[in-house]
Amino acid sequence: MLLVIDVGNTNIVFAVHDGQDWLGTWRVATTANRTSDEYASTLLVLMEKQNIPVHQITRAIIGTVVPPVLYQLLTLCRKWFFVDPIVASAGLDWGFEIQTDNPQEVGVDRLLNGLAAHQLYGGPLVVVDLGTATTFDIVDKDGNYCGGVISPGLTLSLEALHSAAARLPRIGFGRPQSVIGKETIGAMKSGIYWGYIGLIEGIIERIRKEYSVSEMTVVGTGGLARLLAEGTPIFKEINAELTLEGLRILANRNSSGNKKINKI
Repeated sequence: MLLVIDVGNTNIVFAVHDGQDWLGTWRVATTANRTSDEYASTLLVLMEKQNIPVHQITRAIIGTVVPPVLYQLLTLCRKWFFVDPIVASAGLDWGFEIQTDNPQEVGVDRLLNGLAAHQLYGGPLVVVDLGTATTFDIVDKDGNYCGGVISPGLTLSLEALHSAAARLPRIGFGRPQSVIGKETIGAMKSGIYWGYIGLIEGIIERIRKEYSVSEMTVVGTGGLARLLAEGTPIFKEINAELTLEGLRILANRNSSGNKKINKI
């Protein structure tokens, strides 16, 4: 069985795959000062509830955009699962070219999304990841990573609006019933929701023109993808687990990098 660890700025996703199916997927808050034992105390209980024995984990892979937590997660894998994990990086065998000026600078989550999306849906395509940041990543017909766009995420924009404007309240995110708000909260919700719809549609249109193709599959991922997809037909596919799939595929391509270790 493969243990997959996807570390985002907001959440860490732990998942177990048995070669055929995902047996369990769990999310915990990303906390830089949490120890490996604290992660273990949470993860082992969750695995037990899904009847997944610890000793059946024979491989592991970590993908992280938060470097400070990496050491504790490496220790988690080695101490509690007795496996030396693969760490996703640009230097691994991805099966495609990273066509950017500095491949090491590209967030591994973006490469993972591109890897999984191309295998699942073909190319050319654009992956729109609606997380802490909103990212657009372009993959050509052969699966090569061509670059992308990064903009502030929805939750960051909501917090900035509240923090910078003294009279504007902190609000939750949802789809408004109309574009024109009749009071302050309604106007804020409309600006955020339809503003991001406009951002997505506008950037995709410009990407298609710059790439000189009329058709590019647009794949949405991230926690808010389905909600935003309700407001635009631009998404062809929504896959909330795209990064996990990318980690699974990458682990299989680089299986020689995994090995069981002696108990410590």
